[in-house]
Amino acid sequence: MTRDHDAPEREAADDEQTRPARPDGGADADSAAGADDVALDPWGSSTIADYRKLFEEFGIGEFDDVLAEVPNPHYLMRRGVIFGHRDYEPVAEALREGEEAAVLSGFMPTGDPHIGHKLVFDEIIWHQEQGADAYGLIADLEAHSARGMSWEEIDEHARDYLLSLLALGFDPEEGELYRQSENRELQDLAFELGSKANFSEFQGIYGFDGETNVSHMQSVVTQMADILYPQLEEPKPTVIPVGPDQDPHVRFARDLAARMRFFGVTEAYASFELDDAERALVGAVYEEREAYAEEPDRPRCEEAGAWLAELDDADLDELGVVVDDRVRESAVDKLDNSGMEPLRPRVRFLDLNATDEAFESLVEAIDGEKRRYDEHVDAFDLDPEAAEELAREVELDHGGYGFVPPSSIYHRFMTGLTGGKMSSSIPASHISLLDDPEEGYDKVKAATTGGRDTAEEQRELGGKADECPVYELYAYLLAGDDDEFAKEVYDECVGGERLCGGCKEQAAELMREFLEDHQEKREEVEALLDDLDISLTSSRRGVAPGDD
Repeated sequence: MTRDHDAPEREAADDEQTRPARPDGGADADSAAGADDVALDPWGSSTIADYRKLFEEFGIGEFDDVLAEVPNPHYLMRRGVIFGHRDYEPVAEALREGEEAAVLSGFMPTGDPHIGHKLVFDEIIWHQEQGADAYGLIADLEAHSARGMSWEEIDEHARDYLLSLLALGFDPEEGELYRQSENRELQDLAFELGSKANFSEFQGIYGFDGETNVSHMQSVVTQMADILYPQLEEPKPTVIPVGPDQDPHVRFARDLAARMRFFGVTEAYASFELDDAERALVGAVYEEREAYAEEPDRPRCEEAGAWLAELDDADLDELGVVVDDRVRESAVDKLDNSGMEPLRPRVRFLDLNATDEAFESLVEAIDGEKRRYDEHVDAFDLDPEAAEELAREVELDHGGYGFVPPSSIYHRFMTGLTGGKMSSSIPASHISLLDDPEEGYDKVKAATTGGRDTAEEQRELGGKADECPVYELYAYLLAGDDDEFAKEVYDECVGGERLCGGCKEQAAELMREFLEDHQEKREEVEALLDDLDISLTSSRRGVAPGDD
């Protein structure tokens, strides 16, 4: 969750994956020869063979749909490297309006920082530059519990991650860096969140079983606390940049954030409760009250239920609501059972965790017409947005957190330089930010390409930039903010003007220059890191737990 891919092997795209390029030289979201199933495993060697399935199966939204709302979008956004999001609109709005927002991601120190981690470094730094509060964390508790790393190994790698983050432009005076193991506020929050989680969820989300060590489970709750940590002082839109394999953590954190709230705010139409699907259906039925109500200004529930029961599939399509028969039957039953009760829109405040004092304060604070029940109160003169603001205000006044559901953005996995997966066990497949610049040059020169078998064939048919790890280096890293350069490389390749030898030579030179510059900057920020309020040497003792 709170980190990008934990090790280079996570960075891979499937061997069969292709990436059709966008006009600006980036990649389209529906970019692959598909796989039948997509599994998101935060600790596995995840590859995503078909990004389109993430939209369909997991509810991840297409980033292109919000791109126009983002001020000064980063090139990773413009080129489709950042391809998906979950509820990013509040963050984009806050950045546009100069309002409070935050960004957090972190890194499990299991090896050297590499060019895949740079994607997340860049995303944190860009959000910081746009005005967001920025947080970078070392997931050392997770590294120890889930990966069996010793504290000495963790300390060595943690320093390298922090140096690269600083060298790339993270401003520690305007942001916060921390280690999970040294942050007591974080651990206190994790304890509170743990009271809202249960073992069956760990089984269902992560596949934990009786052989999973308890520390690993604790580390998950700590990651949930990481995601919500930027909101401890005040609620604000917060984005977590990650690879798509970390989405289970984001979804779980959003659930826990909601469970910690004092009040839930929903729309309602009568005294009974509706689930989301039923609510959409009953809302659509209410809008059609002229068709069935004896008094359209005061439609009755049983009138609405009788009318809904008579609709056929074509009628439902005209309502613009797609539901299965179970949802319709349930909605009809609830409407019928409410008889002559008026069908009337209202905002409902549900009492989830509020103290008696907080609930009484909420009731008193609601202006206009309201109706109180044992475990909720209905307000007839508030819109949902104003109701949510009021609920959060009362919660904060009475000691609650008032969490805003955390958002996330998702970037693509990089293909290994040898084709297929990047793997820490295959040095030639990835480039570490600590590699000697000459070694980085040599790795790029030796990389697999999307070229044809012969130069003649390449000139005639063009290269396959969509399948080329070297072109990815241009699009993800080497072209920097220059979209025209990225597009030029792509167009020349697919047009047959650019041959692989010269293309790799140019990329290798740019990689050498990047590594030289980055490592010089790492040396420059050494003193800065030593002066920061973050422990670089763990005081913890203990042996690494065995594999789960």
